Amino acid sequence: MLGGMDIPYRQIRAAYTDDSITVYQAYDPAIAAPAVAAQRFVPPFKRDRMTWIKPSFLWMTYRCGWATKPGQTRVLAIDITRDGFAWALAHSCPSHPDDGMDRATWRRRLRESPVRIQWDPERDPRHDALPYRSIQVGLSGEAVTRYLDEWITSITDVTGRVHEIGRALRDGRDVTGMLPPERPYPVDPA
Repeated sequence: MLGGMDIPYRQIRAAYTDDSITVYQAYDPAIAAPAVAAQRFVPPFKRDRMTWIKPSFLWMTYRCGWATKPGQTRVLAIDITRDGFAWALAHSCPSHPDDGMDRATWRRRLRESPVRIQWDPERDPRHDALPYRSIQVGLSGEAVTRYLDEWITSITDVTGRVHEIGRALRDGRDVTGMLPPERPYPVDPA
């Protein structure tokens, strides 16, 4: 816990139901539009690349600059199965070794794992860094195949909502009620 806050330094916060968790990705319209239409990722999406999913809406909006950065002008909310997300976490390796982690063991795990975990500073609505971390999950190989073919239950374009919140912030309005309701996500401690 930090400075009297109830938020642990590393915690997954997300919008979720009993069956699914919402993650976000930002793409060019050439990838986003066919994905929304097909309700799955189809070409020109490339299966052979690592793809990063982010449960934090505000981290996603920070990363894509409120859907204004080239190649990231469409923000998608992707609902995936909680079983799939659990599989990803169970088959992951941190992008950087944790304190006390044996570097040789970490390097081996990094080579063998289809999932990378990265913890970056969470962001507030103005995109200022907060004193706790938000998870990004990088999928490659088998994890991408499972994500694309098994885990995705729906894909929604939320770009309009992203732009609306960005405008409200520029106008000096409070956007708290406009944000998706994210809460601590329960994970197996292992």
